[in-house]
Amino acid sequence: MNTPTWVVLDIEGTLSSTDQVLVVLYDYARPRLGPWIDEHPDDPTVVEAVAQVRDLAGLPADATTADVVTVLHDWMTRDQKIAPLKVLQGLIWQRGYAVGDLVAEFFPDVVPALKSWHDNGSRLAVFSSGSVAGQVAFFAHTTDGDLTPLLEHHFDTVNAGPKREEQSYKTIADVLGAAPEEIVFYSDVPAELHAAAAAGWGTVGVARIGEPYGEADFTPHRTVRTLP
Repeated sequence: MNTPTWVVLDIEGTLSSTDQVLVVLYDYARPRLGPWIDEHPDDPTVVEAVAQVRDLAGLPADATTADVVTVLHDWMTRDQKIAPLKVLQGLIWQRGYAVGDLVAEFFPDVVPALKSWHDNGSRLAVFSSGSVAGQVAFFAHTTDGDLTPLLEHHFDTVNAGPKREEQSYKTIADVLGAAPEEIVFYSDVPAELHAAAAAGWGTVGVARIGEPYGEADFTPHRTVRTLP
């Protein structure tokens, strides 16, 4: 494959294990959601996220924090990629990384691949369901140090759209100022790759042994077990 102008990367199951998100990060955020909401009553980001939860869940405007948290916990249990949940999780994780409670870990091949792409002239971006704030904190506090200088853009379901919809990838291409054929997307989820391909992007399926999509059918996408 020729060196792409842009390499756009998924995180969960592609760069880092699913367990790190669904176990480590979710377990960290779960008990902190209620306290975070109550401790930030004047933060417009938190206020808006809580209002969105109430609206999406059909809760009354005066629903308690406990009512909101019940909804958030249910969404987490079902691993729902819902924007206000991701926003609140991202804020909590951001603080967790900043105070040293959390440290991001990648698969062994990831950091060498990121550095190789960067050194060979490809520009790097991330498209994850986790919030941009959470993504930046994740890459800033890793077992390999601060990796944020390697990345030029971060996209989530708020600023780009759902990961399984073609339009989201068109939106990202517009922001990157790149033609679709100049972009390659790496993900472990076939449905995301289908959407990216529909938008004209190059695609690579990352089928990691032991991950939820490790044995999925990635046809017709090129598939790898580790990053190049």
